[in-house]
Amino acid sequence: MKRLFFVCFAAILLAALNSCVVLSTKKYKSLLTQKDSLSSGWDQAKIRVGALEEEVARLKADTARINDRVRSLESKVSSLDANYAALRSNSSTEINKLADDLKKREARLKEVEEILRKRDEATNALRDKLQKALLGFQQNGLSVDIRNGKVYVSLTDKLLFGSGSIVIDEKGKQALQELAKVLKTQPDINISVEGHTDNQRVVNLGQIKDNWDLSVLRATSVVRYLTDEQKIENSRITATGKGQYQPLDNANTPEARSHNRRIEIVLSPKLDELYQLIKQ
Repeated sequence: MKRLFFVCFAAILLAALNSCVVLSTKKYKSLLTQKDSLSSGWDQAKIRVGALEEEVARLKADTARINDRVRSLESKVSSLDANYAALRSNSSTEINKLADDLKKREARLKEVEEILRKRDEATNALRDKLQKALLGFQQNGLSVDIRNGKVYVSLTDKLLFGSGSIVIDEKGKQALQELAKVLKTQPDINISVEGHTDNQRVVNLGQIKDNWDLSVLRATSVVRYLTDEQKIENSRITATGKGQYQPLDNANTPEARSHNRRIEIVLSPKLDELYQLIKQ
């Protein structure tokens, strides 16, 4: 193209020479202007050609990538078609198996729901019996309620013990006697006795070092009375000490601390049927 440019320029110059032996200044300047214009156009053409070549290279690269993507997708489609065909061939067997599994799960769910319904009925009935049996002690700090499927009999420390003592007083023994009468008629009930204290530091209690000791020893005192004196089976009952770490009331007041000092007797139905069902 550069050669063509010079040929064109020579032709224009020759034509000018033929038309006029001596060029005027104006004609000469016009020819220079044409030369500059052609040179500028030539440079712009080269830039445009370079840009077009880059565009062609980019389009070729994009085309190659698209072709690779198309081949990859075609391979995936072929694989999906094969999987779909396999699924269709096995679908009837799989659906029947899933249907059988679903029926078995539904049957187990109904069994569990029935067992839990019976548990709730038994729990509500036990609560009602205890509320009637212990009605005379509720004004002295005794309460009966249900939490998380268990019956909680809560007795404040003043109903069972003197200040700082682990020996059950007569009023407390009367309450435990009435409780034991109901528990003896409920052999399928597990019993847990929990001792709780307030957050005040224990002082001058001899062998009792801290609230942990006090909560545990009070719980074991109740357990011994129920097993030794009231003949509740040892295998049904456990004693634990919670210390000050599960308060009912977090306020730092005498009333809150009195509320937190308590024995909780937790009664829960045995769920052997449910455990066996879960193991299956």
